[in-house]
Amino acid sequence: MRLAKYLAKAGVSSRRRAESIIRQGRVRINGTIADQPQARVGEGDSVTVDGKLIGPVEKKMYLLLNKPPGYISTVYDTHDRPTVMNLVENIELRLYPVGRLDADTSGVLLMTNDGELAYRLTHPRYRVKKIYHARISGLPGGDKLKQLRKGILVDGERTAPAAVRVLKTSGHHNTALLEITLTEGRKRQVKKMCAAIDCPVTELRRVSFAGLSTGDLPEGAYRFLTEQEIKDLYQLVDL
Repeated sequence: MRLAKYLAKAGVSSRRRAESIIRQGRVRINGTIADQPQARVGEGDSVTVDGKLIGPVEKKMYLLLNKPPGYISTVYDTHDRPTVMNLVENIELRLYPVGRLDADTSGVLLMTNDGELAYRLTHPRYRVKKIYHARISGLPGGDKLKQLRKGILVDGERTAPAAVRVLKTSGHHNTALLEITLTEGRKRQVKKMCAAIDCPVTELRRVSFAGLSTGDLPEGAYRFLTEQEIKDLYQLVDL
């Protein structure tokens, strides 16, 4: 098995993150540094990350967190800021977030130790739907909404078409609430898209990811996925 896939299956991180860990020289196979993600792991091989022995995952776990603002969507933070891991401290298995939400963004965040599923859910090929509610400054007219829907130039590259609808407007406060559905996951994409039409985001919440929503789950709380939800996610990404 490829080393990156082995680490993902062992619950160390997503496969994409595992490749970065490997290239940093933090992984050894049988005591020898392995810095290529395609290195092979055979039966009986000893694999360590930062000196810690890594074994196969005994149990896979899937939970949905209603992320509040103020938490970083990473396992570790070099600036000692609170991370989403602080919200699942009572979970004994090592989990990690699937994709990221900005610190000031709230809403649906899937966490798991299933590396293959996490990899596919974040891969552009599978066009996984993400739905956001964005409160913006300004009242975008038809032309600006059309730009968002058709695709808009962000960081020198045009975004994929998006479904956009206006949920609410306030002429008195000169604000609007948009629902934006994406099938790609660029960094800070919703904020950059809205900034490009001169309607900066003042509040952002992800209300759905891969068909999962928080429902009445309070902010900062989590729930485990049902067997049907897990099955649906696997089907969504052809696993």
